[in-house]
Amino acid sequence: MYIAHTREDGKEQSLLNHLTETAKLAKDFASSFHSGELAYQMGLAHDLGKYSKEFQDRIKGISAAQVDHSTSGGIELNKIFKNIIPVYGVLGHHSGLPNGGSKAVGLNNPDSTLYGRLNKKNLPDYLAYKNEINLSNAPWPNFKPSQDMGFTMAFFIRMLYSALVDADYLDTESFMSQGEVQRSGFDSIDVLKERFDRFIQRTPREKSPINMKRNEILEDCLSASGKEKGLFSLTVPTGGGKTISSLGFALHHAKNHHLKRIVYVIPFTSIIDQNAKVIASIVNESEGINNVIEHHSNILYPNEENKKDYKYLAAENWDAPIIVTTNVQFFESLFAHRSAKCRKLHNLAESVIIFDEAQMLPIPFLKPCIRAMEELIRNYNTTAVLCTATQPSLGPIFSKDITPTEICKDPKALYSFFRRATLKNIGKISEEDLIQNLKEKKQVLCIVNTRKHAQELYKKLDNAFHLSTLLFPAHRKKVLEEIKDCLKNGEACRVISTSLIEAGVDLDFPFVYREKAGLDSVIQAAGRCNREGKHSPNESITYIFQSEDYKIPAPMAIASQGFNEAAKKHGDLGSPEAIQLYFDSIYTIQGQKLDQKNIINRLNEGWKEAGSIPFRDISEDFLMIENHTYTIFIPFGEEAADLLKRLQFGERNRSLLRKINQYSVNIYENHLNLLLNNGMVEYLDQKNSKDVGDGLFILTDPTAYDDKSGLKLAPDTGNGIFL
Repeated sequence: MYIAHTREDGKEQSLLNHLTETAKLAKDFASSFHSGELAYQMGLAHDLGKYSKEFQDRIKGISAAQVDHSTSGGIELNKIFKNIIPVYGVLGHHSGLPNGGSKAVGLNNPDSTLYGRLNKKNLPDYLAYKNEINLSNAPWPNFKPSQDMGFTMAFFIRMLYSALVDADYLDTESFMSQGEVQRSGFDSIDVLKERFDRFIQRTPREKSPINMKRNEILEDCLSASGKEKGLFSLTVPTGGGKTISSLGFALHHAKNHHLKRIVYVIPFTSIIDQNAKVIASIVNESEGINNVIEHHSNILYPNEENKKDYKYLAAENWDAPIIVTTNVQFFESLFAHRSAKCRKLHNLAESVIIFDEAQMLPIPFLKPCIRAMEELIRNYNTTAVLCTATQPSLGPIFSKDITPTEICKDPKALYSFFRRATLKNIGKISEEDLIQNLKEKKQVLCIVNTRKHAQELYKKLDNAFHLSTLLFPAHRKKVLEEIKDCLKNGEACRVISTSLIEAGVDLDFPFVYREKAGLDSVIQAAGRCNREGKHSPNESITYIFQSEDYKIPAPMAIASQGFNEAAKKHGDLGSPEAIQLYFDSIYTIQGQKLDQKNIINRLNEGWKEAGSIPFRDISEDFLMIENHTYTIFIPFGEEAADLLKRLQFGERNRSLLRKINQYSVNIYENHLNLLLNNGMVEYLDQKNSKDVGDGLFILTDPTAYDDKSGLKLAPDTGNGIFL
């Protein structure tokens, strides 16, 4: 018997069993995009190198030599298909999708590339596979026409790769765990849809005008759910109940078209939690079953360390009925080359994907993101919904054959109905005049563009609150509770904040000041003004100002230009017409920068060169957050002090590090250098070093952190230490 895996108890899994079971799973996964037979052949071929004597000696403990066991399967598939599409996934099922390299043998064709490995010499003899495995050709899916065929084929390769590596993981996991790891067990879409309908029927709503309007929006969503799969837009102002309405559309649409899951893609981790809780409160009923899986940087599931918790397992491959994730997690996975990020992608086929706050799609990668949406819609039986209060003008960026269908019957009327505040552009203002204006108002929110400006403005106001990411999350939460109490009790409440308050923070001020930025950010800020509609929109003013003392940050320059264009032609800056002009202006100004790393062209050109696609290079370039930051742990308070002790005693695990995040601030290198030079921080495991990308630094000088404004950007030198 040829062995694939050996368990701790000595039991062996035969290679024939592993290959056939992996092939069956891969076939099932890829059937959702009409590629089941092709994936089946990949599953049979992926470990052919394990038929070599060298590998069998290694797994039996006779030899310790490393053995390449994946190249041989790629070579065999290339002979049969005379096409490198299935080869990529087999070659990369452990090390990741490789760059294509050059078809010509030579110095520019390293062994790490696809063509380099196909030309590899002196592979161990693996042909014994022919006694057990019969490889054959397989039909190909019919791809709908695309203007970017290289992009289309690269996407297809990655989806096949996803089906293969998830199948490989799952079969190996099943054997190695002796079947103890139990996945799935979730409720079906049909059950969740019925549960949603019962929730709507039993939820009492007073017949107020706002509730009647929310019901109209929900009815529009349910009505549109019967339409054909494709691209939709849902333009609902703040207060319109778009989370519940979009869930209603998604569940009914999925039921009507036999789709498997719903994926919510959200830009900020700060609003994921509240959205996930709303959804879970509707679709969860059975004890012990959570049909909503969050997958983002701030979530930690119980037992993550031993990998037996079903929610953790579902986050690995997104096989739950409802996934809530971030823009970063979603799009970086779609352009990744590593198996850990790619194994979930096949589960995006036959889904409804809701892009919440769609105006926040990353502009430097906007065109590749749009092309990815198009692929999912065209070739993977997926529906996408662009959901926002400020609908971006994406029509011209989509291909001509894909146009969004608006779900709401009259978005302009919705804007008028839900308008809570008046936007007033007051132009340039000095810091002195701004401070005077803030002092004259009992309750007011002022949002500025930088943490430095927020700290310095806060220091010039008496009895004010400060909010920025210079406060660690647990501290911010405490400050927010104090702010809510002041507002509720009618007390004086002046808040200086950065843009972090613009999403996912439920506060209501009679007046808001917003330093000039993008119009979408300004409108988000206005959502904190008269949020509950207790006052007339004409009395509730959001003032947009430009500071005479602070320049607009370089990353906001283009958004500021777009704001200027909208302000020139529209008196009502919150109107749908102004928003469309704003986004049109930004996309025109950006031009080629909408694909900053030239992703689409590189994929197209690579495909023309004998299918040589630079998967690894694209993955490394598609980073939505490029400015590297360093984490500073602030050991303030009893819980944080306890966490510090655990660190000092050498404890290291993901659960501990997630808790530490609640007491941490992320800063840029120049700020870190200032703290290091003044002896205020030290590296957790290697003092006075920042040569580790994801390293954790400990604040050792308490004078560098203010209990009101957070980590100081220009700290005084000091010698205090934590005891």
